[in-house]
Amino acid sequence: MAESDQFNGRLGLIFASIGAAIGTGNIWRFPRMVGANGGGTFLIPWLFFLFAWSIPLVIAEYAMGKRSRTGTIGTFRIFAGRKFAWMGLWTAWISTAIGFYYAVVSGWTLKYFQLGISGALSGDKVDTTEVWNAFLQSPGQVIFFQFVVILLVLGTIWKGAKAIEKVNFYLMISLFALLFLTLFLSLWMDLKDGVLDGALFMFTVDFDMLFEPEVWINGLSQSAWSCSAGMGMCITYAVYMRKDEDTVLNAFTMGLANNSISIIAGLAVLSAIFAVNPDPLATVTGGSSAITFLALPEVFAQAPGGAIGPLVMTAMFFLALSFAALTSMISTVELCVRNFVDHGYDRERSVLITGLAIFIFGLPSAIMWIKLDSAGVAFPEFLEVQDHIWGYGLMFSGLFIAFSIWKYGYLKWRAAVDEGTAAPGFAGYLGLGVSAFRDDFINTGDNDLEVGRWWDVLIYLAFPILFFVLMFSYFSDMIANTPNVWDPSNPKGLSIILLFWGVVATLFIALNKKLIERPLFRNVPEGADADISGLPGGSDELIGQVGDIIAGFEHLSLDAAVDAELAD
Repeated sequence: MAESDQFNGRLGLIFASIGAAIGTGNIWRFPRMVGANGGGTFLIPWLFFLFAWSIPLVIAEYAMGKRSRTGTIGTFRIFAGRKFAWMGLWTAWISTAIGFYYAVVSGWTLKYFQLGISGALSGDKVDTTEVWNAFLQSPGQVIFFQFVVILLVLGTIWKGAKAIEKVNFYLMISLFALLFLTLFLSLWMDLKDGVLDGALFMFTVDFDMLFEPEVWINGLSQSAWSCSAGMGMCITYAVYMRKDEDTVLNAFTMGLANNSISIIAGLAVLSAIFAVNPDPLATVTGGSSAITFLALPEVFAQAPGGAIGPLVMTAMFFLALSFAALTSMISTVELCVRNFVDHGYDRERSVLITGLAIFIFGLPSAIMWIKLDSAGVAFPEFLEVQDHIWGYGLMFSGLFIAFSIWKYGYLKWRAAVDEGTAAPGFAGYLGLGVSAFRDDFINTGDNDLEVGRWWDVLIYLAFPILFFVLMFSYFSDMIANTPNVWDPSNPKGLSIILLFWGVVATLFIALNKKLIERPLFRNVPEGADADISGLPGGSDELIGQVGDIIAGFEHLSLDAAVDAELAD
């Protein structure tokens, strides 16, 4: 029997998961959110929601992926039941759709690293707006760097878990080192006037602002996106966990590492901007891409060290940003590839198909609707529309995960009531059903940290409330402040979001029957405890393990076995 693919150890899983969580949003969106929400005031709700939203969801993802041993489609097919495999397809689609334009953004970071290391951004007379406009309005250049990003990612995931593990390890270590060096230079710049203005702003709390709901909403949104919680990334990497891996400790490690990197990057950016800019808050709140590609090169050009200092600082920052973008792209592509492989497709062919799709469907974001704003700065409107449509779609993936947990608890309680081993009524459900997932799939004896009743409260009660608060605030703000918000042709309106969501959800629900007619091959390492017989989809005869022969699909069984051998 072919061996299943797996990471060599805990470090591989942690670095891969941290790489999935840490992206450009940690380095360019986080400083903007800090600047727009009262500096250190913002850190309080942001940290609160790390523990109230992100880490509980990551724990759930790890637990589900470790037991299902499949990607998102198989995980929902097993945990929620055959009728709900489409939820896994939705999760995979949202991640992949974001990947279409994220590959383009990643290409921008590589281009700016090339400009930084060549000194093209370091001169006193460099017009950063002109450099940005010239690049964005050159389709050939944008497409070239988009292609380079995709090529690097495909090379990483070509041979499976061990290659992903190794590349993420080196990229993350390099990212940490580069950000610390950038932070050191930024603090040096900020200290020239004798006061660390940027650092003081970042860690000073205005307690009056804590009574403003917007600050809490923004803290929740930043935490929800920056940790990749609910996106299916951790489900995917949990497929490669070793049998004794600790899901809880790894979830806390990933979440805390992600937030630590955000703080380091935010401190580096804010310190540099406060050091040289007479109106730092106006610069910081001007938009993520404006900070990154327009303001920061101007700031770094004033770094100490003569001609070498600005060049080194610019190159280090954009190389770190490129590494963050690449590790997120690796997890995005692997999530899609894993779902193909689970269903018997050859891994190398799946990698090529996924890479080609991300390149082709990313082309419109690279070259379409490149416009100039009122200040004469180029912006990619098609890309922004895609982010407008799909960015909030990932919230539903988190809701689907919670639904699977709720359903498992309810079914287990009902079965126990029928057998006479559990009390009927709401009290009986609270006693057995609510804690069922936690007892059966989280506190399995492999954890150094045990999860208590607090996790049940967050998943069953806090999570749905926070989900509806986040979505309500987003849509109500859009309705209140967007002209012609219900016009379907308005790229920034609400109708276009609901239209695309509705079409995709309807299509995926219709495709559900086709999904469950295909066999599923679970990636179960030798000796791993991965019994699924008690799960809603666990009795499906078309679900096997890598190397199993499934009647009527012998050719797919052979392909899955050969694929695992090659990966090993």
